Amino acid sequence: MILLSIAHLTKRFSPHDLPALDDFSLDAEPGEIIALLGPSGSGKTTALRLIAGFEKPDAGVVVISGKTMTDRKTFVPPEGRGVGMVFQEYALFPHLTVEENVAFGLRALDPGTRGHRVHGMLETVGLTPFAGRYPHELSGGQQQRVALARALAPRPALLLLDEPFSNLDADMMVQMHLEVYTILRELGTTAIFVTHDQEEAFMIADRVGILNQGRLEQLGSPEEIYHRPATRFVARFVGKADFLPGRVTDEGIATEIGTLPNTPGLPGGAQVEVMIRPDHIELIPDPMGSAMVVTRQFRGPDNLLVVQLRSGATIHSHQPSTLTLHPGDRAKVVAHPTHVVAFLATRPWL
Repeated sequence: MILLSIAHLTKRFSPHDLPALDDFSLDAEPGEIIALLGPSGSGKTTALRLIAGFEKPDAGVVVISGKTMTDRKTFVPPEGRGVGMVFQEYALFPHLTVEENVAFGLRALDPGTRGHRVHGMLETVGLTPFAGRYPHELSGGQQQRVALARALAPRPALLLLDEPFSNLDADMMVQMHLEVYTILRELGTTAIFVTHDQEEAFMIADRVGILNQGRLEQLGSPEEIYHRPATRFVARFVGKADFLPGRVTDEGIATEIGTLPNTPGLPGGAQVEVMIRPDHIELIPDPMGSAMVVTRQFRGPDNLLVVQLRSGATIHSHQPSTLTLHPGDRAKVVAHPTHVVAFLATRPWL
């Protein structure tokens, strides 16, 4: 069963501009959590606003719970879509208490049912003791939980979250990742959230969609996105990635750091660019090694080293913090890629 179906959604804010969202298609199953990840201006928030009905698309179809919300002839306004929304700034009513904020969207219910629903949501998000407080009396994490409870109280078919963690400090952000994930799982809520933080997307989402200039470049599990990026943009955007020139031979893909398996099945003789991630590179101290350490960043449990190869190309490497390599030292480079990812070269390198 598909709870949300989006087909070929397109939106231009000016006829002279490129589309803010271009031919966007996506399906979500009940209880699934999907993250939309991409740089600023890639179309993430536009996608949410079109799903919620805050904007009308130029083309495309949105279907929620089997009901068409948007197509050529139909446009259901936001209040008729059964969609909850958590905004980046939370948008709590400052003159209402926590309890009153959560109850705001339940005015159609009788008082008994409304009170029972509100108290249940406050218990779910752990805010029962704060029911009588006002938003300015709460921490950022508590305000976020109020916004989440208010959005979930009407029992929406779909929950949309627009960069919900961006206003929190690092420690609170990690805590709220776990809390929001747990709440969504307990309630079985289908959710789509927008973020520019890949670690956040990987921690919470079942699938991650990567947007670039309004287009969905890849949609897949966090593992697929990281280990098997479909495009060069995805490879570079998700995690650190370096690219080395290579040529496909009978033995594999020949590169400056060795011959790698041709698992992508690229044609023989092809010139390619091989993606190398820092965790794929081992450095062995060696005065005669082919690489020289350029920079070293100590990060507690590990070092991030940048090394220059004989060709002048540079690559990054994660190494244990106990490894004693410093700028100017030489090392032998050994590649251990878990998945070989390579793209046909955009221009000849020989």
